[in-house]
Formats: sequence, C-alpha cells, structure tokens
Amino acid sequence: MRISKKFVLFSLLGLCLVFTAFRNSDKYFLIAKNLDIFAAFYRELNTYYVEDLPPEKLMHKGIEAMLEETDPYTDFVPEENLDELRFMATGKYGGVGASIYTDGDWTAITDVYEGSPMFKAGVKPGDIIVSLNGKNAKGMQQEDISSILKGNPGTTLNMVLRHPITGQETPRKIIREDINVKPVSFAGIIREDIGYIKMTQFTENSGQLVQEAFEGLKRSNPDLKGVVLDLRGNPGGLLEEAVTLSNIFIDKNQLIVSTKGKVKSWDREYKTMQPAVDMNIPLVVLTSRSSASASEIVAGAVQDLDRGLVVGQRSYGKGLVQTTRPLPYNAKLKVTTARYYTPSGRCIQAIDYSTRNEDGEADYVPDSLRRSFTTAGGRPVKDGGGIEPDAKVESTLLSQVAITLLRKQYIFDYATRYYYAHPTVKPASEFTLTEAEFGDFEEFLEGKDYSYKTRSEEALEGFRSVAEREKYYDGLSKEFEALQAKMKHDKKQDLLRNKTEIKHLLEEEIMNRYYPQQGRIEKGLSWDRDVDSAVALLHQPERYQQLLGKKN
Repeated sequence: MRISKKFVLFSLLGLCLVFTAFRNSDKYFLIAKNLDIFAAFYRELNTYYVEDLPPEKLMHKGIEAMLEETDPYTDFVPEENLDELRFMATGKYGGVGASIYTDGDWTAITDVYEGSPMFKAGVKPGDIIVSLNGKNAKGMQQEDISSILKGNPGTTLNMVLRHPITGQETPRKIIREDINVKPVSFAGIIREDIGYIKMTQFTENSGQLVQEAFEGLKRSNPDLKGVVLDLRGNPGGLLEEAVTLSNIFIDKNQLIVSTKGKVKSWDREYKTMQPAVDMNIPLVVLTSRSSASASEIVAGAVQDLDRGLVVGQRSYGKGLVQTTRPLPYNAKLKVTTARYYTPSGRCIQAIDYSTRNEDGEADYVPDSLRRSFTTAGGRPVKDGGGIEPDAKVESTLLSQVAITLLRKQYIFDYATRYYYAHPTVKPASEFTLTEAEFGDFEEFLEGKDYSYKTRSEEALEGFRSVAEREKYYDGLSKEFEALQAKMKHDKKQDLLRNKTEIKHLLEEEIMNRYYPQQGRIEKGLSWDRDVDSAVALLHQPERYQQLLGKKN
C-alpha cells in the first residue's frame, strides 16, 4: 500500500503538536504538583514546629530564593515599596527635596533641591538634624531618617536643625510636596559654540524635556557647531522615552529598538514617530561604565544609524526589558520579559544569566562569543558587551587621598565653612580657589584623621599574604620590609601631589552651595576629560566624519 507524502507530512505535524502538548502539560503538572507540595509543607511546618514562625518573613524568604534563579532586575515589590517603583517611572516622590548623610551619631543635609520644600524653608547643606516630629535624631540610622523625610504631599514634618558653624538650633515646619527630580540636570553652551545637555534618567516626559533644552540652545545660539548629550551615569528607565529622545536627532520611521521575549505576541519594533528636530547637527553621546538600559538604547541607535559618535567608556551592558505584573494585595512583580536589540540587530547584554558557574554566579559573555554586526554605513560593531565608544577615553581614577577626604566628609565640611565665610562668589564658570584658600584647607585638615592605604600598599600586603601562604615570606622578609619602608606614604605629600584634583573637588562642592546642583556640574565641565574629547571631535569635522566612516 502506498502512502502519500502529504499524509506523512500531516502525520508528522500532528505528532509534533501532540509532543508539544505533552511537554506543556508536563510542565504545568510539575508546577501544580510542586505548589501543592509547597503549600502542604508550609501548613505542616507551621502547625507542628516547636516555635512560632512569622508567615510574612517565611514567605518572603521563599520568594527571595526563587529570585536567586533569575537576573537581578526581576524583583518582588511589596505594597510598601511601590513608591520606589513610581519614582523609577516618573521621577517623582513625596518628600522634602533633600539628600542626607549620617556620620557617627548625627545626620546632616548634603543637598537641597532648588524649589523644594526644604529650599523654601531656608534649609542649607551642612545643617544638622536634631529632631524629627519631636523624636531625637541622635543615633538614628540614615535609612530611618530618610523614611521619615518622605511622605504624602501635603503632610507636615516638624524638625529642629542645628547650624553647622554657630551651633544655634532652629525649628522648621516643612510641608511635603511631590518632588520631581529633573531628568535634564544641566543644559548650556560650553567652549563657546558647543551645546551640552546632561540627562540623568529616562522618566515620564524626559525625552520632551531634552528636546525643549536642545531647541532652547539652538534659539539662543544660531551658530551652534555641535551638541554633546551626556548620558554618563544614567541608569536608564522608560524604553519609550529613549525612542522619543532619539527622534530629536533621527528622522521619522527609523527603527530605534526592537524587543523579543518568550511571549511572542509582546515582541515589538519601536520606530521614530515624528520628523527629526535636527538631522544634521554634529552629535556626540557620552557614556560611562554606569550608563545602562535606555541610555544604551539611545547610544546604540545613534551609533548603528551613524547619526553621531559615542565617546567615553564602554557602557554597562543591560539589554533586558522589565515589565510590572500585578499581584494580590497591591504587590507587584517586576519581571524581565524580553531582550532588546539595537537597529543593527545586536543585543548588548553583557552578563549571561542563563548559565552559571559552580558557585551559582553568572558571568560576562566572553569576547570569543561576541558576534559582529555592521552599522548603516558599514562600520563593525559587536553585541554582548554594552556599547563600545567610537572614541574611547580612559576613565579618571581618584587618588586614595581624595577618596578618603570625600568619604570622611572633610571636603563637604570645608565647603560649608567657606560658604558661611563668603556671602558672595563669582559665577561657577569663573570661580577658582586661591592658593591662600587651599592653604586654609590644609590648616583645616590639621589634627584630622584621614589615614588610608594607597593601592600600592594594598597590593604589597596582598603579595605578603600570598608569600606567607606559599612559605616564601621568611626568605623575603628583609626585602619586603625595605620596600614597605620606601613606599610608606606621607599624607601631606600626597595632599600636595594630588593638589589639582583635590582643588577641583573643593571648587565643585563650594559651587554647589551657591548654585544648587547646576553649580557643581558647570564647574566640573571645566576639567572634564570626556567633554574635552567630545568638543575636540566636534571642532574637527574631518576627524568626526572619519570616525563615522564617511568621506568629506
């Protein structure tokens, strides 16, 4: 008997469907089976265990154990933490508009946001929190104080603050408001003819705010030679806002990003919807190791479509998309549902969470497995490791003495003293600390503990530890001690050796007192190596075009 090829084909298809159905039913059976076991296990444990077990704590531990098998972006969000989720999406939270730092028993105000309730009440950086709503703040943990400062808009916070110089204590009545952290922290002209926009997060309407900043720069400076979009340290946010921002410089109907996940009906392509504001102005996007997610979508689109250059350091490498799903009792599941892909088709996810080593740790995608793609103009780019800059700038590492002075709050404390001793100063772009004032800072440090170990000393101690473990140290002890003596650092010499760096940090902190937030950024631009490299490229059209792979 002859069997037709068509019959065989349909039979095979039917078998495939049956096997698929069996596989799915097996999976759902295993889920149901293990949920029944889990519920029964907890019921028996709770009934017969000799001590009472807190149910909420126990369940949260179970959830945390499940989350260990996922990536770090998948998370359980209980009702009491929904404000954090809201802040990530909107940039808004209920509170007083200030940052704090706890050192020992006391907590000080470190930043006051312009226009915030704290700003309106006359609170200044350096003020020390004495009490909150009648409760003594001495010895309180920083997270506890932060929790009290936050609250629903319209509610009242009564606090007592101590002046950092005079010690005078003053009561303040603060009415909490909806605090909206600005996604565009600075926009202005640098080096005479280059526009600069600093963007800190991708929250609701942030793309529109960047567009308004850019259009304002163009209106006030018709001879603009280029624009620097600074996404360094920007952790990302809303994917749609990344598309909106890209649309400022990339024309209508261009693919910016696509997403692909387990639920195929959720796969999407995101294209620009409007004509570009400016398709031709030279553009540089600055990235750093902490530029992630939506920042990388923008940088990847600009790079893949050859619309501009990426300058700085390789970005973080987060190519995953999260969605929130509702859970009972107003809780939420923030879950990774897809990977995203840049216009060239690459996923820039740097860590592979699908495979783990014996310790359960996920690792970076090795260079040998990174695939090559090409930009619209044919330039080679790779997946699996963030966005690599077209022009790399080595990151600047602070000296150990500078790190210690920051950590110990001595730079902050000196800036407070300087502010109250100088009622007025020059604009941030013109301000410099004099030699006499730096000498005053040195005197301020006299008697203060800012001891530290240099990286060389730490490396030498590491060598000693290994030598002792391998039983080589006894034969090397004299040479080791001689080398240790030679390397012993002098704090005062380190202070002078790194004077320029420390002076810059002081100037930035001082400017932040007179021109909140903006002063620190504007002053820092004066010696920013990444910005210098970006401006140099924008001032060299031939080099700019060469890196884009284009000929003039």
